[in-house]
Amino acid sequence: MPFDFEDLGMGVLLIKPKTFPDKRGFFLEVFKSTDFSKYNIPIPLQVNMSFSVRGVVRGLHYQMTPKEQGKLVFVPKGKILDVAVDIRRSSPTFGKYVSVELSESNHYMLWIPPGFAHGFQALEDSLVVYFVTHNDYSPQHERCINYSYIDWEIKEVILSDKDSQCPPLDWAEVFP
Repeated sequence: MPFDFEDLGMGVLLIKPKTFPDKRGFFLEVFKSTDFSKYNIPIPLQVNMSFSVRGVVRGLHYQMTPKEQGKLVFVPKGKILDVAVDIRRSSPTFGKYVSVELSESNHYMLWIPPGFAHGFQALEDSLVVYFVTHNDYSPQHERCINYSYIDWEIKEVILSDKDSQCPPLDWAEVFP
């Protein structure tokens, strides 16, 4: 199998692709439905990419039922601290989060299932690719929680106006 899957708890998976380097560079598989389906990661419906300069925080975003989404996050250029927050109120890990460094050098990917808020901080100028599953983007179902919930590595964060106005977790609409 060209991937190692590490369960970080709560259904969040760290995926470590096997890299095949040679004198020209390297090759790796980014997505293989037969391997990913064994871990209940569905085929993506949409692929998005963002560019963020060092210090940018994007998130913490999610979509509510019936338009919830899963995200598989990959960094082809740069380095980020990627975060998944459990926002399932009935979960014993509600409010807990995992964070992982994803970078062009480690090639790691993070699977964030529905029921989690997702965000990241660019630790250097970075391209981030999101494989989005389950549902298309739906502005009327989009929600967020305040970025300050996370202890970010770079303290002087750069935010969008929209992300700076997200409510704290205690006030946010979350999953039952």
